[in-house]
Amino acid sequence: MKYLILIQSNERSLAVWETLTDQQRTDFGVGHLKLTEEMAEAGVLVASEGLADPSLAKWVSVRDGRTVASDGPFAEVKEHLAGFYLIDCAEQDEAVGWAAKVPDAAYTQVEVRPVLDMSGWEF
Repeated sequence: MKYLILIQSNERSLAVWETLTDQQRTDFGVGHLKLTEEMAEAGVLVASEGLADPSLAKWVSVRDGRTVASDGPFAEVKEHLAGFYLIDCAEQDEAVGWAAKVPDAAYTQVEVRPVLDMSGWEF
């Protein structure tokens, strides 16, 4: 079963980031690289990426058959998705174990969410 480990950036995580030394920040980034490697070696990693700043994002909608892409609004955003790990493992407890190794979990929290299996859906 696939699980998504979601890493959020919010006021709490940003406040923690501000307290870290340069070395701690470097260790934090290296921790993500090492975890990605460990997940790959264990055969559970499907994908892992950090995400760019939300100011670079686009909102996309379709109205009257026309695609509309626009910026923001970002002023109200206090939390955004900063990155993710998509893993494939036997059960949720295993996914929680991997999530506990995410460097962010030591300072704030990360979310583990099952991916909806739509393989049996007909269209």
